[in-house]
Amino acid sequence: MGCFFSRRRKPAQGGQQQLQGAGQDAAAGEQKAPQYSWDLRAKIDPKDYTFSGLKNETVGRLPGKVAGQQFVIQDCEDCKIYIFDHSATITIDDCVNCQIFLGPIKGSVFFRDCKDCKCVVACQQFRTRDCRKLEVFLCCATQPIIESSTGMKFGCFQYYYPELALQFKDAGLSIFNNTWSNIHDFTPVSGENNWGLLPETAVVQDYVPLPSSEELKAVRVSTDAAKSIIPITRGQRQKNSDESCLAVFFAGDYTTANARKLIDEMTSKGFQLIQTKEVLMKAEDAHRVFQQSALEFIPLLEKGPVVALEFNGDGAVEQCQSTINEVFSGTKVFVSESKASASQDVDNFYNFADVQMGM
Repeated sequence: MGCFFSRRRKPAQGGQQQLQGAGQDAAAGEQKAPQYSWDLRAKIDPKDYTFSGLKNETVGRLPGKVAGQQFVIQDCEDCKIYIFDHSATITIDDCVNCQIFLGPIKGSVFFRDCKDCKCVVACQQFRTRDCRKLEVFLCCATQPIIESSTGMKFGCFQYYYPELALQFKDAGLSIFNNTWSNIHDFTPVSGENNWGLLPETAVVQDYVPLPSSEELKAVRVSTDAAKSIIPITRGQRQKNSDESCLAVFFAGDYTTANARKLIDEMTSKGFQLIQTKEVLMKAEDAHRVFQQSALEFIPLLEKGPVVALEFNGDGAVEQCQSTINEVFSGTKVFVSESKASASQDVDNFYNFADVQMGM
């Protein structure tokens, strides 16, 4: 007969170990719960990447505040809007009489049902639909497209602030690939022209003024064309001379700086920069473009894309050769050999480049 004060019998040792083991396994299971990238990602509030329903306001985003996200601008009227950062895509819907700056866009910018807006835009793809009277200073890597749009005017992108160069890189855009004036109209009207070019004398600040809010003034913006991150090109405007010259820099540590230096040297002497391009070339491309000089330059193509510049003006070939010999004597540069061959050099290169880039 058992006693009231008898000790409760301890569980068997093996059972206790099993319980402990089960507890450890449970704890281990909790510790080993799978972690997914979307669990660790910071939560994104769409309101941080949207301007909607604004009127008579100055708004914007500072460098680093968009960081490659998508952005939406809609139903804004009489507003000044500045996106001082790179983004994935931007859509702009139903905006009226707005002045807009958009930093580098990795994908597309799409204006829909907008009117009387003035813009500065850098993007991979540019498109409008059902828009009226847009004036755009544009950098676009592919052929800009307008559809069911009228009164469109385009100029070459002109803008600078210290963070802009890195933003172009983050967006995967080259400062030398800009087809701003090569517009394709999906819905042309016989006898009418839905688009044209802004005056050569057009000044960005007269269209999209510098921001006036204290927050946005912190961005050190310059609209001086001479400081523009994008070289100012003549594009589709009529050339002043029958003589053009092609200069091609090969990939290296100073390719961009060298190209900018030659642009400065040539334009300071009155020659016009018609177009620029940065593109990869293969050996077979070199034979087509460089012809008898191809073997000299083929080994350099493996280092990366080339940067090509077309200058126009009487004496362009001689002056370009002279400048390269004086300023870039230690750098391999292809330059047209004569006035007679220069036009063919330009056509060969840019026809190849347009095919390469799908235009």
